[in-house]
Amino acid sequence: MHILFVDESGSPPESDKAHAQPYFVLGGIVIPEDIWAKVASDLARLKSHHHIDGEIKWRYFAPDRGGKAHALSHLSAEQRETLRTQLYEVIKHYKSIRLICVVTDTVKAYELGYIKTGDDLYWYSYKQLTERFQYYMQDLERVVGQKLNGMVVCDHRGPKDDARLRELHHKLMNGKSGVISAYGNMVEGLFIAPSHLSVGIQFADMVAGAVYRAFRTTDRRFADQITSAFRSSPAGKIEGYGVVKFPKGW
Repeated sequence: MHILFVDESGSPPESDKAHAQPYFVLGGIVIPEDIWAKVASDLARLKSHHHIDGEIKWRYFAPDRGGKAHALSHLSAEQRETLRTQLYEVIKHYKSIRLICVVTDTVKAYELGYIKTGDDLYWYSYKQLTERFQYYMQDLERVVGQKLNGMVVCDHRGPKDDARLRELHHKLMNGKSGVISAYGNMVEGLFIAPSHLSVGIQFADMVAGAVYRAFRTTDRRFADQITSAFRSSPAGKIEGYGVVKFPKGW
């Protein structure tokens, strides 16, 4: 079993706010079940070493400006950077971990006739992400020569948003249209967990944040640290495989 943990960076805006929020990222980290316990142990070790009580989130690494205290408030800027690097080292350490992200240009997406709302942005980004996860499972299955299954775990967003996403996920898994991929390797159902209770979602948040920053500010310092973990083509191409742009062509 391979588990795709998903979190977002940025928010899918409504059309009138797209220029102010030009990018939206869904970040995914694929963790095989046989190494999940090791990843969980690594995260627990880092939290203990840095005396962290609570979840780790990308936004907690920003400089504090008198806001609400959080799990990293006691760390200096230098200590936070060390921790961030150590988290990315965990990702790179396990060769069977793969990263898949969808980067949506919200302005260009709204130029498409079928994108009308922020929900549409999330839905089509999620579709791109789960399709690439299915393709990855198919590719891996051919390599190992046996049937492999995958499941998706998403961060809790809110009762109504969660219910909507479950419906969309069900539609994808059971769709018969030619524009919907066959999800033959996917376990039925979508699992939703609060980020503070999920090791995988905390890592997915760190991945999504790094990719969002790379596109929003062209600062690639953090995305470059995890480049080797992104899904890629046999020739080593990441774009379209591990980093997917929506819509195409930008």
